[in-house]
Amino acid sequence: MAAAARLAGRARPLARPNPAVGALVVREGRVIARGWTAAGGRPHAEAVALAGLAPEVVAGATLYVTLEPCAHRSERGPSCADLVAAARPARVVIGQHDPDPRTAGKGLARLEAAGIAVTLLDDAASAASLSGFLSRQRLGRPWVTLKLATSLDGCIALADGTSRWITGEAARAHVHAQRARNDAILVGGGTWRADAPRLDVRLPGLEARSPQRIVLTCGPAPEGTTALPAPEAIAGLEGVQYLYVEGGAVTAAAFLAADLVDELHLYTAPIVIGEGKRGLGPLGLARLEDAHGRWRLATRRQLGSDSFAAYWRIR
Repeated sequence: MAAAARLAGRARPLARPNPAVGALVVREGRVIARGWTAAGGRPHAEAVALAGLAPEVVAGATLYVTLEPCAHRSERGPSCADLVAAARPARVVIGQHDPDPRTAGKGLARLEAAGIAVTLLDDAASAASLSGFLSRQRLGRPWVTLKLATSLDGCIALADGTSRWITGEAARAHVHAQRARNDAILVGGGTWRADAPRLDVRLPGLEARSPQRIVLTCGPAPEGTTALPAPEAIAGLEGVQYLYVEGGAVTAAAFLAADLVDELHLYTAPIVIGEGKRGLGPLGLARLEDAHGRWRLATRRQLGSDSFAAYWRIR
């Protein structure tokens, strides 16, 4: 299931508006086919994985899929539940229940009615690979990742505002890869006016994956961007499952204070600035104990001389 979840990452964010799903077909302990949701949302992962397999091969196999197969037909193709039922694998293992009311248990029931053994898991890797889709379905808003790049003492710039570059080339390339995995990227109006950031993807071959640009401002939207008046307005971003917030300090604090950050990406450079601009503005914490128990470490790695850590909000 973890391997299927990693396959699903290849579909993010190109599968929008559909969820990014991964699937594996396993027979006698060997992976014989794999699939993930295609760009634009079709074909689905199950259809890709099962395509071209002979019926007698599928009959003795197990299909692993990160999300419950969809139960609704559309003009773009049949439901995956019908497709899998017709293929008749021996067993289907599902990583996550689909909260979409058009499926929501109907896909599982259809497979069982076809005589297929079904196992439904609450798989953490599958949930992580579907975080944007599940956030949209359950919370009515995108999954929000807040990125901060700071010195060891928590500064994002010198006192005069100089910030290029806090981190090194490897860390900056990693940020561009994260941009390519998100539907939209957001900065505050102050950051936009001061730095005029491009907010694009500048990795060779991934330039076309640049996300939609959003500015948090009560004024008019700068050319080529969408304006949002407040963090809570992200719920109205149509088609956005994954939102990447890059700052600055006031905007980052506003999203944290509103409890809208699901994932923290912290890039730390081995430098000490001293009297500089802090990475965060006031969060409104009244008691120190309120800051504890809110975040868990998801991953940590070294990027050249810089360190990277990702934390997930505990909810």
